[in-house]
Amino acid sequence: MPFCYVGSYQTGGDAVGNNGIKIFFRNYGHGPVKILMITGLAGTHDSWLPPTPNDDQLSAVDRDDDQLRAVNRDGDDEGSVEVCAFDNRGMGRSSVPTKKSEYTTRIMAKDAIALMDHLGWRKAHVFGHSLGAMIACKLAALVPDRVLSLALLNVTGGGYECFPKLDRQTLSIAIRFLKAKTPEQRAAVDLETHYSKVDIVVHLEYHCPVLPHQDKIGALIWNTFVQEYVKGISASGMQSNDGFDGQINACWTHKMSRTELESIRSAGFLISVIHGRHDIIAQLHYAKRLAGKLQPFARMIELHGGHLVSHERTEEVNQALVELIDASERNISPYDWTNFPVESPGVGGDITADIKADSSFPKCKAQEAFSGYHNFLLAL
Repeated sequence: MPFCYVGSYQTGGDAVGNNGIKIFFRNYGHGPVKILMITGLAGTHDSWLPPTPNDDQLSAVDRDDDQLRAVNRDGDDEGSVEVCAFDNRGMGRSSVPTKKSEYTTRIMAKDAIALMDHLGWRKAHVFGHSLGAMIACKLAALVPDRVLSLALLNVTGGGYECFPKLDRQTLSIAIRFLKAKTPEQRAAVDLETHYSKVDIVVHLEYHCPVLPHQDKIGALIWNTFVQEYVKGISASGMQSNDGFDGQINACWTHKMSRTELESIRSAGFLISVIHGRHDIIAQLHYAKRLAGKLQPFARMIELHGGHLVSHERTEEVNQALVELIDASERNISPYDWTNFPVESPGVGGDITADIKADSSFPKCKAQEAFSGYHNFLLAL
């Protein structure tokens, strides 16, 4: 089993406190381009099914049994991308500390740094989703010299920003979530929380081209997708109460200080903030606010989708990640990278501009992923 024993790569109090803590990880592909992918609340390493994006500079990725291997366009065994995805503490096959105080984004970022040391990676492109994006921010502030680029998907600033949008819909979802007794009931609530229903229909119409009478299509599509989602939950396993409470604590206590934000900006690497405009968990305006604080290095990419925008808009997200890696490798000026207006405020400012998605990304192949995430509604 590929485990990283965190304390072995730390010193002082960190080494003592993390003695015996292990992080499960998987590597995909081989090559000089290193990508560290940090999953969100209750997600496991295979929540990503790591999308190793490919264009003329990157690898094509093929599935080979339980392994993903990178191959270049000439068909050689050696590609250009190596991806590492892992289970955060509190989930999957990684350790599950019992104290909530052992879960903060700073502690979890140090887990990720220890994993980079274990892999022998001096630097990497760091991608994070939701809680994973908060962890990625902390990592970037702690060791900015080890980050080549930063992608933040469906991110917020933590604390009160983790509360979902409070309206009749989310209150209804919260009640049904608390009443859910079966995996099917839980999956139905999760799907409504994380996906846009239109995209669920589009997805299943693609995979189920032959459907019965029109009146039955909606129910069939929804029920089929619920069953598919339940399989994903069963494969990854449900999260323990200790793990869930701990990761919720990490979300609630997360905050990026002015000094930490300045540390990221001073490092000069490029940043993509990618968000679904229909995300009811991590609200879009908080992501825009964070992107504004990271100017002029951040590009805001707004896509149609919900909290799992990387699953609903896999191709577009992969295109954005390809563009980020490519721009970083070519040392593009941040002023050519950002899509914010020149007058955008810096650290501590508010964003009022309506930032649109950039559609100039190169095309790339993508694979779809399914995973079961818990959501923040339990904290209500």
